[in-house]
Formats: sequence, C-alpha cells, structure tokens
Amino acid sequence: MSMKWISKLSLLSITTSLLLIVGCDDNDDDKKGTSPQINETVVVSVGPRPSFLVDKMPDSELKTQLAQCAGDTMYRHDFSIGHRGAAMQFPEHTKESYQAAIASGAGVVECDVTFTEDKELVCRHSQCDLATTTNILAIPELASKCSVPFSPADLANGVMATAKCCTSDITLAEFRMLEGKMDGANPNATTAEEFMAGTANWRTDLYSGNGTLVTHAESIAMFKAAGVKMTPELKSASVVMPFDGFSQQDYAQKMLDEYIAADVDAASVYPQSFNLEDVKYWIDTNPDFGEQAVYLDDRYDFADFDPQNSETWSPSMDELVNDGVNIIAPPLWVLVALDAESNIVASEYAKAAKLAGLDIITWTLERSGLLADGAGGWYYQSITDAIDNEGDAFELLDVLAKDVGVIGVFSDWPATVTYYANCVGI
Repeated sequence: MSMKWISKLSLLSITTSLLLIVGCDDNDDDKKGTSPQINETVVVSVGPRPSFLVDKMPDSELKTQLAQCAGDTMYRHDFSIGHRGAAMQFPEHTKESYQAAIASGAGVVECDVTFTEDKELVCRHSQCDLATTTNILAIPELASKCSVPFSPADLANGVMATAKCCTSDITLAEFRMLEGKMDGANPNATTAEEFMAGTANWRTDLYSGNGTLVTHAESIAMFKAAGVKMTPELKSASVVMPFDGFSQQDYAQKMLDEYIAADVDAASVYPQSFNLEDVKYWIDTNPDFGEQAVYLDDRYDFADFDPQNSETWSPSMDELVNDGVNIIAPPLWVLVALDAESNIVASEYAKAAKLAGLDIITWTLERSGLLADGAGGWYYQSITDAIDNEGDAFELLDVLAKDVGVIGVFSDWPATVTYYANCVGI
C-alpha cells in the first residue's frame, strides 16, 4: 500500500498537559523564527465560512457535532488539500492563493505544472489558460504572441469573444511580467478589458488586484518553507510533443527533478497526472515518488461510464493495482450515489476501489455556485436531488470521509475541510 496521506495525529486528543510541555520547552528561544516542519502541529485560522455552512445545515447529529467546534483551536491537517491554492477567493496558482490555503490549514497544496516556450516549469492549471487567469491581454507585446489573439464578440451573428494564450507562447522572462486574476472570461466582450472581467458572481475580485505568478520551483520553496506537503499535477501539453526536443518523459522527469534539486523528501510529494502513462513512468523510474503517485481518474470521460457498473471501467481497479498504482483520484460525484431514501451513500466505484486496496482522494469541494440555487452542477451530478443548501457541502464531506474513506479532499476553500477534519477527529 501507499504511504498514508493523512497524519496519524488525532488532533482532538492533544491534551493541555502536552501543550504546556511544548510551551515550557527550554529551547523555545532557539526555535523562534524557524520555519515549521512537515507534520509539525501548526495552529491555523479557518475564518467564518465553516460556521456559516454549519448554520445552513438542517438539524442533525452532524450539525450538532460541527456546531460544537465553533471557536475551537484549529490545526493544519493533511486531509485538507488546497486546490490551486484557495481559488474561491484568490487568483489560482498565485503566491497569494497558496498563502491563503496554507493559512487556513491545508496540509497539502497543489501546483499544476506546465511549461513555457523555453521549457521552464510554471504553475498554471492549463498550458493555454493565460487569457482567463492573467492580465496577458492587457500587455500588448505579450497579447500579440497569443496562439489565438483576442477576437471580439459579434452578438448579432452569434459569435462569442475568444482568445487563447499559452505559457508555451512566451518565455519565462515574459511569464514573469504577468499578474494573476480570478479565472473567468466574458464571452460577450467587445474589448479585451471586457473579456478579462468575467469572474463568476459567487466568487470575488477583492483579492485579485495583482496576483503574483510563480514558477514550479518557487512553489516548492514556498511550500517547503511553510512545512506543507506538495501535490504537483503534470498537465497535458497543448502543443505537439516532443516540443522542441522536449519529450513527455523529459517533462515528467523534470517535474520530479525540481523536488530532488530542492532536497524535498519524496514522502512529502504526491505527483499527479490524468495520463496513466505518466504515473507508470514515475512508478518505474522514480519509485520513491511513484509509491504515492496519484492517478487522476479520467475514465468518467468515456460515454458509457457508470460509477455503479464496473463493466464500464477500463482499466479495472485490479489492473490499476497490478500496474503499481496506489492512489486514485476521481471527482466527487463518482464516489457517491443516492439510496432509495435519497440519502448520500458510497458508490459501487468507491467500494470497488477500496476492495482493490486503492487509497482515494477526490476533487473539488466548493468549486460550484450557490447550492441553494441548484448550482452544484458537474461536481454534484450524481446526488443533485439531495443538494439544496450550502451546508450540504459538509453532508457530502461526511460521507466521503466516513463511508467512502477518502484520505484527502481538494477544496477551493480549504478552511472548510480543515474545520471538518479537526472537529470530527479524522
């Protein structure tokens, strides 16, 4: 089996006496100013959102349990994974977004890894998302390099505004000229400025003034200094590979090499990919990292995929295990279903994965609109009929933790998962 994602520390069992012992350590003066270490107990702030969600829940034992934790000291927890940082309120894959995730208790933080024209690794969700996640269209000399320059909408003829700007269109030096913004675009825009103003109305632009973009190596340094674990995702290339002699295996290896160069213990790194061949490559050539490589399961893309029918899963769970895969990561909806009474329960997929010996993580909590407005969308599609208020995020999280047995949950606002993990005592 893989090395467990979750620290065995029971946060709720930390006693007053232990805290006093730590507080009276004669070496405290020597520790001042040092960075926290991996697995070190770190107090964090979860802010008001978890209590807001609890308040929206209907009366239940879970609501009572969660409500009783309001005001408790909260600690960093590996069950809580920062998806692109804390992308609900901060521009994704920016220094500010990562810091928000760390401050709210994420024990693991994600950098999606892609590459520039000069084959340097940077943190972006997609190789070609710069038009929607940065201010590239506001910088003429860079906008002119976009694979598909901005084209305004022509609503009279049913034409939407478009632009496609890739990291591979620009060098690292040019990438550093960009600033991050909240992901979004206005398809009705007639100007580049209007196109960039497309933030979803359930998010905020309050913290998106000048997001600081980072390279993959810079994210490693930041996470290492903060004492959090790291889960880089090798993104699919949007250019033909090899790219100027840079092969897929070169790409997969370079990502790991940057952890090795930074002297990061492989036990603190969970490399991910939707490409099963990338995962197999790490398992075969870098077994210390491959031991906890994460297969982001994209079998749901097949037209006949049914999480309740194992005959529609290819490869099978056992075949994945035989290939050396230890951790699998499907989206939320694949792991849950509704029973005859419309209760959220574990899906057959979830049961089969556990039976095969696979550890499970899942994505992405709080990456939907207002649940009370029926905006759960894609992430909740298997349980839509049971979702009608914001507190249902905790109801789903409880099933994922207790019935499915996931070892970590990606969230766009990690504080929610941090609160749950502390309160329930995972």
